[in-house]
Amino acid sequence: MAHGHARPILLGLIGAPIAHSASPAMHEAAAEAVGLTAHYQLIDLPGADAAQLRAVLGALAPIGFAGVNVTFPYKEAVLPLLDALSPGARAVSAVNTIVVRDGRLIGHNTDTTGFARALVQAFGPQPDGPVALVGAGGVGKAVAVALAQFPGLEVRLVDADPAKAAAVAAALDGHASLRVCRRIEEAVEGARGIVNGTPVGMLPDRGTPVPFGLLHPGMWVADAVYSPLWTPLLTEAARIGARTMTGRELAIHQALDAFALFTGRAAPASAMERAFDRAVAPRAA
Repeated sequence: MAHGHARPILLGLIGAPIAHSASPAMHEAAAEAVGLTAHYQLIDLPGADAAQLRAVLGALAPIGFAGVNVTFPYKEAVLPLLDALSPGARAVSAVNTIVVRDGRLIGHNTDTTGFARALVQAFGPQPDGPVALVGAGGVGKAVAVALAQFPGLEVRLVDADPAKAAAVAAALDGHASLRVCRRIEEAVEGARGIVNGTPVGMLPDRGTPVPFGLLHPGMWVADAVYSPLWTPLLTEAARIGARTMTGRELAIHQALDAFALFTGRAAPASAMERAFDRAVAPRAA
């Protein structure tokens, strides 16, 4: 590696637990592919309160970070600690990408842009609806905003916390045909698509957010979880012949969009795809 020329671009991920993240591999490979050097640091913060989060965010600019990603459970907690929000992040009221510019922290949400692009790639320019969306947390909200971009697509949102689902519905009022359902059965009945936006099914959890009996072959099923890539939900959906999209697509597309925000350079998708597959392959078995 050449020394003394370019300082590596410093990037990172704030969340917990994040040891399994494919983000370091993806961003470092993307940088290399466009002739840059990046160092992507995992910033694992279990149980951080607002003061601890503020301290970490306050250190980013002085230390020289170009930006960081934010994941569970801090996508909403960071909002009041930022200097500005992109329109997308404001719409979702969740942030997964923070860009450091001239000492200011600007929040973006590339889960939204990434999910919309991934969905089109997997299921065509106008995915079949209605869509049952499980989860109204950080990822669920981003998915809801992404689905709202497809004209006339009915979204049925269900969350273990009905108040959370109601808040998302209120935020999207007038922008989407979104209905809050109390029970998963109600959301899935007659639905053509299902999206899991919860951590259910993420290792070590082996649960499913949707009882298998509600699945049928005419559906498409997408999962935001990528550890494991084939969650119990997706494994069963594929087994019965439903079309599936793993968390790989969302992971890669949100990272592509984040890399462009961090560096001002378009990352080659192929470099990120290869890096993701290498990072996740050992766990796929």
